[in-house]
Amino acid sequence: MDLTTVLQLVLLPAGAVAVAGFARWRGWSVPLLLVSAGLVVGLIAAQVPGAPEYELDPELVLFGFLPPLLYSASLDSSYLRLRDVRRPVALLSIGLVLFSAAVIGLLTHLLVPGLPLAAAFALGAIVAPPDAVAAIAVARRLGLPRKIITILVGESLFNDATALTAFRVAAGAAGGAGLVVGGVGFTLVTAAGQLLYAAGVGLAIGLVLAFAFGKLMNVVRDPLITNAISLLIPFGSYLAAEAAHASGVLSVVVVGVYLGHRMNRTTYGTRVVSYAVWKVVDFLLETVVFLLIGLQLPLILRGLAGQDPVRVAGYALAVFAAAIVARVIWVFAGTHLPRMLSAKIRAREERPPASHIMVIGWAGMRGVVSLAAAFTLPADFPGRDLILFLTFVVVIGTLLVQGLSFPWLIKKLRVTSEAEVFRDNLSEAAAQQAAAGAALARLEELTREGVLETHADVVDRLRTHAERRAMGAWERLGGGTGPEGEETPSALYKRLRRAMLEAERSVLVRMRDERRIDDEVLRRVTRELDYEEATLARE
Repeated sequence: MDLTTVLQLVLLPAGAVAVAGFARWRGWSVPLLLVSAGLVVGLIAAQVPGAPEYELDPELVLFGFLPPLLYSASLDSSYLRLRDVRRPVALLSIGLVLFSAAVIGLLTHLLVPGLPLAAAFALGAIVAPPDAVAAIAVARRLGLPRKIITILVGESLFNDATALTAFRVAAGAAGGAGLVVGGVGFTLVTAAGQLLYAAGVGLAIGLVLAFAFGKLMNVVRDPLITNAISLLIPFGSYLAAEAAHASGVLSVVVVGVYLGHRMNRTTYGTRVVSYAVWKVVDFLLETVVFLLIGLQLPLILRGLAGQDPVRVAGYALAVFAAAIVARVIWVFAGTHLPRMLSAKIRAREERPPASHIMVIGWAGMRGVVSLAAAFTLPADFPGRDLILFLTFVVVIGTLLVQGLSFPWLIKKLRVTSEAEVFRDNLSEAAAQQAAAGAALARLEELTREGVLETHADVVDRLRTHAERRAMGAWERLGGGTGPEGEETPSALYKRLRRAMLEAERSVLVRMRDERRIDDEVLRRVTRELDYEEATLARE
């Protein structure tokens, strides 16, 4: 095995995880630090003779990384909330992508001598879709309102489908990508037809697979088997649609949203394992992806050898500015114009604050999908080296400029979700009380069968547990303290029980070390203690 292979399989993921771990420890933005680390490592490695280089493999990103990341985000999304914001999501994931592609494409065609219009539009489609991973991570950490996060999530789920389809149309018209049937003229009718076909067939395949996988999940109840199937679902959904020359992205998203909406119908074991599995998958793939972005700089710069650096820098700044300005213009126009033209929209939807509009307009960080699409262009594609560089500048520029300023903007505009969090806690407490009431009523029914006389202690424990869960949600509204600042009974119970669990673990480990119990016994008993502590953390 050569050094490059070792770098790809071991050192690269290990380095990405190390950098991400340091960023999490320091409370910094993980995507921004990973990109910066990749830039530094790439530039240093370029100066070392014989140092291995890593060129981004577009198939690895588009077929290996993109489907599971999209599927995980879809599982974690809310179908009901996405349905509520379907109009702004459609305006961003379809309208904004096409608008950005047109603006950037026309600008690049006018700026760069000899660059064909189709190739310029291919660049526009490449850099049009934002990757909301970095924006959403910051948004959740700083407590943005749920509606903004839902819009950003919905945009990131669907915009890749529009952008990649538009890119294939433009690249095929330019005669290079080999991603669409050759010989198709670049006309609006042709482009619209291919976009509709890709979206319609991708949606249909996604719906069919979603229904089939949903039925399968109802039959298979083993958590390990179910989650093993879940790991394969995004790849199967993506490849099925791509085989029909449709949108694999849309197929994956439809399946993920459908199964996520039905997750409550699976077993509790399936849900517990699924949450842990996809958290790890997300973390590993996202860390590697952002590190890969920074590592591409030396390879891209080498392709520009012989070109005027000042002129190329001017192109890059112009395209970078166009990508930012086009989004801001579209977001403000897409928010206000429909309200001005439609009385139904004015009656149905509240006018969003200008601060919310600005936050969404500034959340336009691009990601690895743009770079992967650019790398699929063949060597003889018109202006390929320049397109790669311009794509890299837009990706890095938006990640660093918008990514670094995004937290500042949120705090400056005072966009928070404090009232929303309080309402959530209040509704959670009411729901917990209602659920506990139903549990107690069911317990009373069961005790009429004669259980109480023989096992009164068991019934008392169950009744106490249900009552404690009901009170715990209300106590959380006070932060775990009473009106005089004293510790509430629920908080005291949790603190004491955690201490007891820790003592139990210490004894078990000591017995294992003394060879009085086997490791298998230790793992089995510890797992039970962990489940109980996890329950304490949630109650």
